[in-house]
Amino acid sequence: MASGNYDLEALRKQARGHLESLRRAGVEWLPAPAPAMLTLAQPVAAAPPATHADVPAPVTVVPAASGDVTVVPAASGELTIEQRRQALQLLATEISTCPRCAELASTRTQTVFGQGGPGVELCFIGEAPGADEDAQGLPFVGAAGQLLNKIIAACGLKREEVYICNILKCRPPGNRTPLPNEAANCRPFLDRQLELIRPRFICALGGCAAQNLLNSTVPLGKLRGRFHDYHGIPVLCTYHPAYLLPHRNPDKKRDVWEDMKMLLTRMGRPVPQR
Repeated sequence: MASGNYDLEALRKQARGHLESLRRAGVEWLPAPAPAMLTLAQPVAAAPPATHADVPAPVTVVPAASGDVTVVPAASGELTIEQRRQALQLLATEISTCPRCAELASTRTQTVFGQGGPGVELCFIGEAPGADEDAQGLPFVGAAGQLLNKIIAACGLKREEVYICNILKCRPPGNRTPLPNEAANCRPFLDRQLELIRPRFICALGGCAAQNLLNSTVPLGKLRGRFHDYHGIPVLCTYHPAYLLPHRNPDKKRDVWEDMKMLLTRMGRPVPQR
């Protein structure tokens, strides 16, 4: 047997053994490479280099009758809540070492993926992590986060009942506005994240989040007051909590509450009396 064939066969055996051990341990899916279906019983051509549009989808590990192991992509709609939760964890792990934005990768303390679980009714999307979020690895934990907690509570909800994330997963230096190429680099991750969460409604916080999510250049003032669409999910846009802080525009809290009342009505939830 030629040396190249021997090496390939050894790799096949190692891969089959590894996947079989994962299957016996209860793992039914894991990140898939570029091919739509990968059968380890046959040689596989090398995949092209990944681009910023490539985000691994979950796959199912299926033992074939021959004893070989086949890896088949699974659509998000076919996954259980627990499988989607595990897929979110895998995606967060992948993002934690993301090098796509050199400046952000070199200045961040850690990535800030999101907080919450799949299947929630409402997802809040902000702009990017700040200093507190970069330090703790959680979204909206600083002053703006405390105000967001009050907004959530005023709606009759609890923070653990919603999902919270940002357009970017890394803090921009000096809390500057995300650059277009940074938002583009992070967009496949955001889309996959929302695909796994599958919220019934989305609330975009601030002009940056609203414009990036909706691929729009319309100012926030004109995006407010009506619902938009993200892959069939109703989206309501409102001011970012940081914009409402005492040293900025606290008088806009009334406008945010009007937006929240519109959102709650669309969700079929009672509007609490303030």
